[in-house]
Amino acid sequence: MNKFLCCTLVLLDIFVKGTMQDNSPPNYLHYDPRTSRQLLCDQCPPGSYVKQHCTATSPTKCAPCPDQYYAEEWNSNDECQYCSAVCKELQYVKQECTSTQNRICECVEGRYLELEFCLKHTECPPGFGVAQPGTPESDTVCKRCPDGFFSNETSSKAACLKHTNCSALGFKTASKGNAVRDNVCEENTDTAPQKCIIDVTLCEEAMFRFAVPSQLTPNWLNLLADSLPGTKLSTENIERIKQRHSPQEQTFQLLKLWKQQNKEQDTVKKIIQDIDLCESSVLRHIGDLNLTFEHLNTLMASLPGKKVGKEDIERTMKLCQPTEQILKLLNLWRIKNGDQDTIKGLMYGLKHLKTYPFPKRTIQSLKKVIKFLHRFTMYRLYQKLFLEMIGNQIKSVKVRCV
Repeated sequence: MNKFLCCTLVLLDIFVKGTMQDNSPPNYLHYDPRTSRQLLCDQCPPGSYVKQHCTATSPTKCAPCPDQYYAEEWNSNDECQYCSAVCKELQYVKQECTSTQNRICECVEGRYLELEFCLKHTECPPGFGVAQPGTPESDTVCKRCPDGFFSNETSSKAACLKHTNCSALGFKTASKGNAVRDNVCEENTDTAPQKCIIDVTLCEEAMFRFAVPSQLTPNWLNLLADSLPGTKLSTENIERIKQRHSPQEQTFQLLKLWKQQNKEQDTVKKIIQDIDLCESSVLRHIGDLNLTFEHLNTLMASLPGKKVGKEDIERTMKLCQPTEQILKLLNLWRIKNGDQDTIKGLMYGLKHLKTYPFPKRTIQSLKKVIKFLHRFTMYRLYQKLFLEMIGNQIKSVKVRCV
């Protein structure tokens, strides 16, 4: 018992001394000419300086920094530092001088500091886009637009834009774009019955996205391509998908291409049939809504990200049957927003439609579609088409990627 009490007291003493030491100010050595001894004096806190050094009988005396002077840290200085001069031309005061911080000047918007001068951010010429926007400390970084992208303006802020997908909009490419101009689309008079083209249905998108693991390895796309039956995709096609699409969108695009390339095979024909059945269920909910232009415009405006414009809506109403219009506009929204999930975007939009005079029946129908594509029905379709078709191969691939 005595030993335990002794150890406890020793530990308590160490803790108290350590605490006191942690809360005490930092020290500095000072030679006292009166006693010819080196003394350990306390430093002065930020915002002050040493007015009088400590002696053998008195502590350090500190005084606050005068106006336009500062001290950022504990110190043993005889005076505070003078604040920097007023900001120069094309600069503004980002941080004013106080007793504990110096004045900080920063170049105005659109300029950066280089050798004491605020220079204008470089503007990227046509054919180049902004890879890294300029800051008050650094210039703009420009990069040549890659294949499939363009920039037709001189700008210090604009990035390269993706070429318009004419076929996805129901048109044909009249003039192919390059690094400085977009594709030019025109009405496809040769294929009038196919003007209202929906490149990917909601059921296809839901099923393809279901196959994507939550975490992807760099080799995931190649492993998936090797596991798919039928005609294999070429290495060039796989690399092109990697270059043009984000990691989450890559699986989506690969499965689309694989389906198109193998559509005559019995296995893929069965996939198409089952997807058609799924899409028929979707159309039962939203195929007879007959919404007006105002309703469609409100629905598209409620979705996040890049908007489907009024011209696209007008063109869709002209080219598409009423049963196809919502599906076509949702398809356009997905194309405009890259790898955004259409169903998640629709869920986001429905939350905001309550503030508009929007038909309740339409909202209920769209909710039913979301529920249908999110729950057991879609999982069962995925399980039937992919797990049975590819077997344990895709299972093992997904396990390695997670």
